[in-house]
Amino acid sequence: MRVQADTEKCVGAGQCAMVVPQVFDQNDEDGTVIVLQTEPASEHADAVAEAVMLCPAQAIQLHE
Repeated sequence: MRVQADTEKCVGAGQCAMVVPQVFDQNDEDGTVIVLQTEPASEHADAVAEAVMLCPAQAIQLHE
């Protein structure tokens, strides 16, 4: 699994960082998404999938 985020689309809602802070964080300046782990551990797979679904801007993509 590989995670990719489009910071241009991100609105800084922070849902991803709240759901799985091991994989996502937010930029201190504008709140946009920061991907901490582009290839997260399999134990985070369900949480990452949830973060993708919760993203209001659809700025996060998950590639299997």
